[in-house]
Amino acid sequence: MRLEAWRVYVQLPGAVNEQIIRIYIAGGKSNIPALRRPETNLMKDLSNFDAFLHEFYRHMDVKTRNGVVQTLIAAFLWGASGTLVQFLFQHREIKVEWLITMRTLISGIALLGLALLNKKNIFSIWANKKDSLQLIVFSIIGMLGVQYTYFAAIKYSNAATATVLQFAGPILIAMYLAFKNKRLPNRVEFIAILLATAGTFLLVTHGRFDSLSISGAALFFGIASAITLAIYTLLPQNLLKKYDSTLVIGWGMFLGGFVFSFVKAPWQIEGYWDFQTFLCTFFIIIFGTLIAFYSYLSATKKIGGQKTSLIVSVEPLVVVLLSVIWLKTPFLIYDWMGTFCIISTVFLLTKKDKQG
Repeated sequence: MRLEAWRVYVQLPGAVNEQIIRIYIAGGKSNIPALRRPETNLMKDLSNFDAFLHEFYRHMDVKTRNGVVQTLIAAFLWGASGTLVQFLFQHREIKVEWLITMRTLISGIALLGLALLNKKNIFSIWANKKDSLQLIVFSIIGMLGVQYTYFAAIKYSNAATATVLQFAGPILIAMYLAFKNKRLPNRVEFIAILLATAGTFLLVTHGRFDSLSISGAALFFGIASAITLAIYTLLPQNLLKKYDSTLVIGWGMFLGGFVFSFVKAPWQIEGYWDFQTFLCTFFIIIFGTLIAFYSYLSATKKIGGQKTSLIVSVEPLVVVLLSVIWLKTPFLIYDWMGTFCIISTVFLLTKKDKQG
């Protein structure tokens, strides 16, 4: 087998600008010639593609490398958490409302405690009346809204479908910003909107115009989770510019959990409890919420929101694979096609932001 050439685009943070490397493979031997631009010859002595990847990773600065790893950790923990939520709902009859109350209350208290350990004034945000009101709105509509709609979508369908539908949220953000700035969506945004629409159609109908492949409740909460994700992203922007993200997310979770405890109190425990139930609940609250959010927020500070939003798009793939392999959730070709369409919009919008 003979390949003409592979063209690889790389960007080495803190080292060089974008380089173009041609990799020729012939007769079972690899040859990597010098870079087209002579100002760096970082790769010229590498003898194979594995060495190229190793060298590329090695020359990534530590801050960027840690940010990428932390984002991947957050994506995996969120994905695994969604699958465990499905297990608790379908096999242990745990109530959606109770799990949301416990998840947000405990994680909120832990994040605020972490802020105290870092010597942050956790009450500083309450000194400003306008900021306080915005925080309350964010806690109830944004934080609590996205938690409830996502969990409800899992309850009425499955973790894979709920997660993929929620990833239509960035499209809604792009449409809102276009409307806010009184302009039509540009070409990239328009293509992304078409892809998101096509992906949602394939996911919820399997290509049929006369029926749904999921229940009406699942479709409603899936679309609602995308809307609340957009609200969750946009609402706290001003707060995040003024206050530490740990404070904003911590208070958002705590207030959301406090309000929802009037719907389902923490001590109103139902369902079948065994070792697996305790283990799954512990993982969802500690790893799938507290550690995942902290990893993501830390990564955002290191590599920026653009890169983290792109890397974290592996979350739906984690959910799909775990759901199919562990919970035996059926995921057909139309589901895979719809997933690809929706996830691809994240890459398109990220590319558009970079160019803009």
